[in-house]
Amino acid sequence: MDSALTTVGLPIALGIIMLGLGLSLTLEDFRRVAQHPKAVIVALACQLLVLPLLCLGLVEALGLDPVLAVGMLLLAASPGGTSANLYSHLFRGDVALNVSLTAINSIIAIGTLPLITNLALARYGLDDEVSLQFRKVVEVFAIVLAPVAIGMAVRAVRPAFAARMDRPVRTASAVILLVLVLGILVGQRDDAGDYAAQAGLAATLFCVLSLVIGFAVPRLVGLSEGEAIASSFEIGVHNATLAIYVAVEVLDDTALSVPAAVYGLVMFVVAAVWGLVLTRVILRDRSVASA
Repeated sequence: MDSALTTVGLPIALGIIMLGLGLSLTLEDFRRVAQHPKAVIVALACQLLVLPLLCLGLVEALGLDPVLAVGMLLLAASPGGTSANLYSHLFRGDVALNVSLTAINSIIAIGTLPLITNLALARYGLDDEVSLQFRKVVEVFAIVLAPVAIGMAVRAVRPAFAARMDRPVRTASAVILLVLVLGILVGQRDDAGDYAAQAGLAATLFCVLSLVIGFAVPRLVGLSEGEAIASSFEIGVHNATLAIYVAVEVLDDTALSVPAAVYGLVMFVVAAVWGLVLTRVILRDRSVASA
């Protein structure tokens, strides 16, 4: 991949995405976590425990190349993306819960992302080729979380400006992510066909299963439909940009970023289709049955 794309594009993309998150956050969002402990605990348990195990089983069943398998587990360890908030809003989820979960999960990932990725590197015998130093990941997250703090400060001082900037920042984030994804695939064009053939199915299945589990588990334990929808998109829509950044800048292996790049392409379509199925089929049928 072009060096300017990695050294300039990736930090800018992460900065804009996390700034957008900060513009939508207040301290009250963190206090809300204490008011909805069950929803938060269930969603985080799915995100931090169920998804990595699900992803491991998936890559083992598909027999992925070790590099792509580690890339998939790196994606699974990444927190929810800011796009989850948009999907939750579109399909009548509890957006406030999404915002809180994204913020809390991004902080927790400082510890869980290097842990899960190091275990994956060791399992697939890549620890001699790449290494994930905890100190370096903490530095990455410090850079990532700084725009969040700036965004929150801007919202606290200029709430009207923050509200106006919400949509443009989200749009810019999606455009930059698309450019990064295409850049990665072009940079890996010699192996792009093989990578897409292998990682495409894995990324799509992982996205679908994550969305379904994110909805089904909360409903099984008695959470409301709005909370379950929020959990579904929070768990099913990962921060692919962060996974790409860690793969390229921290692990210095562009091939590891291919699953996240492929996921970044299929995620938007899969999540939109799932939202339509959820609201127009599953929840509508339940409403009719209870009438």
